[in-house]
Amino acid sequence: MQRALISVSDKTGVLELAQFLHSEGVEIISTGGTAKLLTDNDIPVIGISDITGFPECLGGRVKTLQPKIHGGILANRNIEAHMTEAEELGIPMIDLVVVNLYPFKATILKPGVTMAQAIENIDIGGVTLIRAAGKNSDSVTLLTDPLDYESFMEISKSCGLDDAFRKQMALKGFRHTAQYDTLISQYLAKELGDNDLPDQLSLSFEKQQSLRYGENPHQKAAFYREISVLDGRLSGAIQLHGKELSYNNIGDASAAIEMIREFTDPTVVALKHANPCGVGTGKTLFEAYKRAYKADPVSIFGGIVVSNDMVDAETAAEMNKIFLEIVIAPAYSEEALSILKKKKNLRLLELADIMNPVSSEAYFYKKVDGGLLIQEADHHVMDDENYRVVTEKQPSEQEWADLKLAWKVVKHAKSNAIVVVKDGATQGVGAGQTSRIWAVDNALDRSQSSTEGSVLASDAFFPFSDSVEKAHTAGVTAIIQPGGSVRDEDSIAACDKFGISMVFTGIRHFKH
Repeated sequence: MQRALISVSDKTGVLELAQFLHSEGVEIISTGGTAKLLTDNDIPVIGISDITGFPECLGGRVKTLQPKIHGGILANRNIEAHMTEAEELGIPMIDLVVVNLYPFKATILKPGVTMAQAIENIDIGGVTLIRAAGKNSDSVTLLTDPLDYESFMEISKSCGLDDAFRKQMALKGFRHTAQYDTLISQYLAKELGDNDLPDQLSLSFEKQQSLRYGENPHQKAAFYREISVLDGRLSGAIQLHGKELSYNNIGDASAAIEMIREFTDPTVVALKHANPCGVGTGKTLFEAYKRAYKADPVSIFGGIVVSNDMVDAETAAEMNKIFLEIVIAPAYSEEALSILKKKKNLRLLELADIMNPVSSEAYFYKKVDGGLLIQEADHHVMDDENYRVVTEKQPSEQEWADLKLAWKVVKHAKSNAIVVVKDGATQGVGAGQTSRIWAVDNALDRSQSSTEGSVLASDAFFPFSDSVEKAHTAGVTAIIQPGGSVRDEDSIAACDKFGISMVFTGIRHFKH
């Protein structure tokens, strides 16, 4: 290695690297602030203009975009014509490129940043240098991450750089520029109000943590987070106690958080295998938890509990009576934490902004064989004005309250889904059934107490009146469903016959 080009925005570790290169007799070419830093620390530097014969210009926008730089990086050392031409043109070979890019991500994450400021932090020359070095990785080593400097120095001192190392660094460089360009396109789309599904889609995520395994022990897994301001999102939760989160824990926690955002009164959601097993509301969190627990004391065992209010000591003591995998809350009292931490493996997550509304621009992604399905996330909010009572009997005040609760819960249960509610708590949840009547059967059969006077929600319309008949037999007095079946009149007639109120929402909530 004879010559290196160093031009970095993030100066972490660059002095140590440059000192090592100098000690190894490597010439260092550098630009702008990097050159000044190295010179100030007595490391000899060849200025970029000394190579190009042209000054840095346009406020530093143009420095390295020049044939004598890119020719020295791109020349294939194994092609004699390349080397002859480079010598004739006075192009020096560059064997190492150390580059990281203008801080575009850090810039757009700053509060109040303007588009002009963001655009000024779009790197041009750096990206080109990375791509050039990556393309010619047979001959040129690329370093884009300060975390790789130490490995580079160790390998250089011991066995020498090999093709495998250079190829790995090239791959890392291309991933770096791919994410960089994706962030730029995502930012501009947001700023320009371009919310349509684009013809070309690029997504960018950063690994938050490796996981022990995936859904099953034989599957590898990791948790990646979105690169944006994510207040109130699961990826921003603080784990206060307990074992490391698993793949299934994270999936279930996400589902539970999505559901708790539906409620404003003190509410507790208990969830198992991504389906609600108990939801309770009350005047206090303790009352809400007791209702959620009583809704299904069997399924809640080993499940996840999420609340929209601070967990107090009384509620914590009640939670500690059973085995729970995770408790998620916006806050915990000191006494509550002391109580819950008595269980060594109980995972405690604090998510201060758990009730932050989710952007209506958010999309839901689902990997399918050979492609990706994308849709707007189901952020539909209950709207009393669009609901229609289609029966002779009107819901009572208590029935209305329970119908609204049931409708919020059924939205988050796997289809086909039926939810039965009574007195501010779920009584039974029938989810993931291939037949709607089976979902009705499951929800009613799972009820831990009498369903007399309960209400029922269905995530999609009733194709036949049999579901109404089954609900009547169980004592259901009010039903909420989307409507829209060609046989709606059959279900309405059955409700009128049995004295059941029925509300049509006009909104379906399939969740597969």
